[in-house]
Amino acid sequence: MSLPEEPIFPADPAPQKAPEPLPPPRRDGPRRRRATRRSMIPSDAQGQAAFVFDLSRRAYPSVELFVFSLACGAIIGLGFLLDSQAVLLLGILVTPLMTPWVGFLLALMSGSLRFLFETLMALLLSAVIVFLGGLLSGFAARPFLPMTLDNVFIHTRLWIPALAVLAVGAVTLVASFARSEEKPFLPSVIIAYAFYLPINAGGFGLGSGVAGIWPQGILVFLVHFSLASVLGLLTFFFMRLRPTMRGVFLSLAALIIFSATLVFLMGAGVPFPSQAFATLTPTPIATPTPQPTATPSLTASPSPTATLTSSPTPSKTPPPSSTPTLGAVSATGPASETPALTDTPAATATESATVTLPPPPTATPQLTSGVIKASEGGGANLRQTPNGKYLMTLDNGAAVEIYPDFRLVNGVAWLHVVVTRSGQRVEGWVLESVVLYSTPEPNFSPSATPTTGITPAP
Repeated sequence: MSLPEEPIFPADPAPQKAPEPLPPPRRDGPRRRRATRRSMIPSDAQGQAAFVFDLSRRAYPSVELFVFSLACGAIIGLGFLLDSQAVLLLGILVTPLMTPWVGFLLALMSGSLRFLFETLMALLLSAVIVFLGGLLSGFAARPFLPMTLDNVFIHTRLWIPALAVLAVGAVTLVASFARSEEKPFLPSVIIAYAFYLPINAGGFGLGSGVAGIWPQGILVFLVHFSLASVLGLLTFFFMRLRPTMRGVFLSLAALIIFSATLVFLMGAGVPFPSQAFATLTPTPIATPTPQPTATPSLTASPSPTATLTSSPTPSKTPPPSSTPTLGAVSATGPASETPALTDTPAATATESATVTLPPPPTATPQLTSGVIKASEGGGANLRQTPNGKYLMTLDNGAAVEIYPDFRLVNGVAWLHVVVTRSGQRVEGWVLESVVLYSTPEPNFSPSATPTTGITPAP
C-alpha cells in the first residue's frame, strides 16, 4: 500500500447561520382561551366516544363511595343530635367524592342503560346509608326530648343562598371533572353538602318523631338533586358534548322530569323559612272569667219536681239572652215576695223557672315581659303547641310577652308567649327553662272560681 505524496487537509466546514431569535410569547385573548378550552373535547364522533369512555371509567362508583357514606351518615347524625355545626362540618369533610353523580349524567347522555342503572343504584344506596345514620341518631334523641334542634330545622328548609351555591358547585364539578384529570374535591364537597345533610335530617326527624322534619328533609334533597342534575346536563351541552340518539331521548326525559319536580316542590311542596308566618294558627287562651248571674222567670208547672227556693235578692234590669231551663221553683209566699231557694222537694204547688244567661264577658289577660336566655344552642324553638310543630327560632335576647297560663308535657313546663317579628305578632309555646323574666315572675297558680248567683225576676 502506498501513501499519497501530498498531505490531506480537512475541508473547512460550511458556515452556519446564526439562530433566529424566538418570537415573544403572545398573550391570548379571551376568545382564544375559550377556543382552547373547547378544543379539549374532541369534535369527531370517534374522539368523543373515547372521551366519554374515559370520563365514565373515572366516574364509575367504587367501594369507597359506600364506606365514606357510612362514616358521613354517622358523623352528621351525631352533629344533629348535639346540634353542633362543627360536627356537621366534619361529617361533610369525610363525604365521598361525588363523581358517581357525574357518571349518572354521562350515562344519560351516552344512552348506556347498564351504566345508568349502576350509577343510579350506587347513588340510591349511598343516600340510604346516610339516611339510616340520621334515623339511628333520631331514635337516640328520644330520651332527651324536648331539646334544641336548630340545625335540623335549618337543613329541612329551602334557602335561596343555598340554592345559588349549589348551582355554582354543580357547574364547577362537571366542568372541572371533564377538563382535568385531578379530583375536584371542593365542588364535590358542595354537592355532598346539598345532598347528604337534608337526607340525614329527614331520617333524624323520622326517628325522633319531632314534627316538621320528616318528610321535609327528603323533599329538600329532591329539589337539590333535580336542580344540580339540570345544571349538570346543560353544562355538558354547553361544552359541546354530543349525546347519542338514545342519549337524546334519555337526556330530554330527565330534563323534563327534573324541571317538573322543581316547579312542583318549590311551588307548594317544600316550605321556605318565610312561610312560617303563613301557617300560624292562634292558640286558645284559658283565662278565668266571672260566672254570669242567672235570673229566673216564673211560669206555672203542672207536675211536681225537685224545686229550688231563691233568697230575696232584688234585681233591676234582667239581661236578655238564651233561656235554658234549670228546674222548678216553688213559690210559698204571695206574688210580691221573692221565693227562697232550697235543694229539697216541696209539697206545695210548683212553678218552673227559666234562667237567662248573659254573654260571658271578655277579659284581657295580664302579660308578663321576658327574654330568651338558653344555656345552649344560641336560642330556643317557638312551637305551635307544647312540644308540637316548629314555627321559628328565637335567638338569645329576643323579647317575648308571656301569657298567664302554662302546660306540663311529660313533666316539662311550657309557656305560652307572643313575639313580634317583621311587624307581626306570632303566638307559640317555648320551654320555661329558656325564658328569663324581665318583670316579676307571674303566679301560675289557678285562681278561685267565682260563685254563681241567681236573681229572680220581679
